[in-house]
Amino acid sequence: MIELKEILKSIISIPGLSGYEKPVRDVITEAWKPLVDEISVSKLGSLHALRRGNGPKPRPSILLATHMDAIGLMVTGFKNGLLRFTEIGGIDPRILPGQLVNIQGRKEIPGVVVQPADYLLPPSERGKSVNMHYLFVDTGLHEKDVLEQIRIGDLISFAQKPLELTGNTLAGHSLDNRASVAAITQCLIELSHLQHAWDVWAVATVQEEETLGGAITSTFDLKPDIAVAIDVTFAKGPGANDWRTVTLSKGPSLGWGPNIHPHIYKKFEEIAEKLDIPYQKDYMPSHSGTDAFGMQVVEEGVPTMVVSVPLRYMHTPVELIAMKDLERTGRLIAEVIARLEVDFLEKLSWDEVEDEEK
Repeated sequence: MIELKEILKSIISIPGLSGYEKPVRDVITEAWKPLVDEISVSKLGSLHALRRGNGPKPRPSILLATHMDAIGLMVTGFKNGLLRFTEIGGIDPRILPGQLVNIQGRKEIPGVVVQPADYLLPPSERGKSVNMHYLFVDTGLHEKDVLEQIRIGDLISFAQKPLELTGNTLAGHSLDNRASVAAITQCLIELSHLQHAWDVWAVATVQEEETLGGAITSTFDLKPDIAVAIDVTFAKGPGANDWRTVTLSKGPSLGWGPNIHPHIYKKFEEIAEKLDIPYQKDYMPSHSGTDAFGMQVVEEGVPTMVVSVPLRYMHTPVELIAMKDLERTGRLIAEVIARLEVDFLEKLSWDEVEDEEK
């Protein structure tokens, strides 16, 4: 029996920074193999897993995209045996001092992000959050050993171990977006007990944090009829309580905005209400900040949807999710797929579906 939380803990405990996803891709491959009919890797490095439907050929297909890359750091220089670095993906330097990291040098080397004492900083920088320019990684090695074992361009990943909290919640790094990888895993588990006419492509995309390259190229390659981006979204917490946030443990959020096809949104909403699966509306008035944008604009355009798992403290090493949100996300997507009629595409019309809240 597949234990979802253990899968999630395993995939947030290994490297896989944007553009360098192979370590995590190998683990996801082993988790998905028993649940799909075919599995392969794209030329750019995204993982493509096909679960065939039982409808008449040629079958329509749906692409479920969840990015597997993570944010992190890269070595840019050395100073007295300490490492200078820059960011991969968006990182707020305020959260870096004191963080445990692993440097992917000639071998994996542990380190810690450090900052100078306040009085050693330029006067203009004192009494403030320390700029990344003044931060270093200390490995404890002598300068000679550092230069032998670590090179400019080596990756630095967060080393915070997964932490199970009360309320069946989990904290750790890289939950953006490996929580959604686990949600697709749950979807595939659900589909193994359901009949579905459509072919299903489960795709773990690369480079979402930097280029959206995985989403764009995989959509071009697989040519799905519709696509769903599964990602995380901002959950309410300290200083985050306005319309841009949703509530933790209250179910997945359904995106609403220009990246989302309203007819597909309506389908998700109807199935959630019919099966009494809690959901929330996630307002996305411009670019959704997800793979959905990349998928939507491929070739003649692909009708696209965004489903998200609520997450606190995004882009930090202590991101936090509720397992029930993740499980409900997987179940809802599976139930929608099981209810996609063979002629669903013929019903798609952007103009005929209106938002009832207007």
